Amino acid sequence: MGYSRRTFIRNSALAVAATSFLPRETSSYFKKGVTGLQLYSVRDEMKADPSGTLKKLAEMGYKYVEHAGYVDHKFYGSPAKEFKAQLDGLGLKMISGHTRLGASDWNESTKDFSDSWKKTVEDAAIAGQQYVVSPSLEEAQRKTYDDLMRFMDVFNRSGELCKKHGMKFGYHNHDFEFSSVLNNKKVYDIIMQNTDPALVAHQLDMGNLYNGGAIAIAVVMQYPGRYELMHVKDEIKSATTAAGRDKFESTILGEGIVNTKQVCDLGKKSGGTRVFIIEQESYQGKTPLDCAKADLAIMKNWGY
Repeated sequence: MGYSRRTFIRNSALAVAATSFLPRETSSYFKKGVTGLQLYSVRDEMKADPSGTLKKLAEMGYKYVEHAGYVDHKFYGSPAKEFKAQLDGLGLKMISGHTRLGASDWNESTKDFSDSWKKTVEDAAIAGQQYVVSPSLEEAQRKTYDDLMRFMDVFNRSGELCKKHGMKFGYHNHDFEFSSVLNNKKVYDIIMQNTDPALVAHQLDMGNLYNGGAIAIAVVMQYPGRYELMHVKDEIKSATTAAGRDKFESTILGEGIVNTKQVCDLGKKSGGTRVFIIEQESYQGKTPLDCAKADLAIMKNWGY
């Protein structure tokens, strides 16, 4: 990855300028930082018993969560207002959430978003979110360089829409962004270089990128000041070697190859990161809830 002092200065200036556009409540997060859990970590439990699972997470000491369960304009089966009431009753805040912005959510002829996407943003605001994060890109959105560039404009426009509701739009990487190339540029670099820092936050998934051949510390160094959020993960070699399976899978923090604490520390120091979202998707024989409890204890021990 290319990295230079000129790049550092330019991107840092952009990121500093971007913080002036943050909603007042979000700006406070930039001062103190928060640690939360991506609810995909306990996805089966949330599917079976959302309220009971949230209660268990609150009892562990979690204060913040990030959803991955917005379907048919409901959060885990509940309308936005009702779900927020559940969270409030447990002392939880849903600082962010994952809902993919797809090609069908934008009408190119009218230059406007679908009613469904507008409803998604409205519900996120009602639920108390500060970030509306698109967790991936459909393949159709990145078939060609021009396709991707057109959708980066949509990203920026979504940032403008979210800003009107006191939030910020965001994007979360997987692995293809680092292994796919268009016009001799990595897809990830195209995304980073064509999204307005004042409108689009980036959530670095420090684990996913290993399957794309990238290293988290190097990525944070390449784009300082650009990571308002991080998915805090650790990775080990996957126990399953079947064709089509990822080479790496997530594990308890501190037990893998990511150097998770160092990435968090670098994010806090120069990456602009103040929202640290724990995510573990594989458990090596442990229960998801036990992993969530252990991961939070480790983060607290690290000072987060």
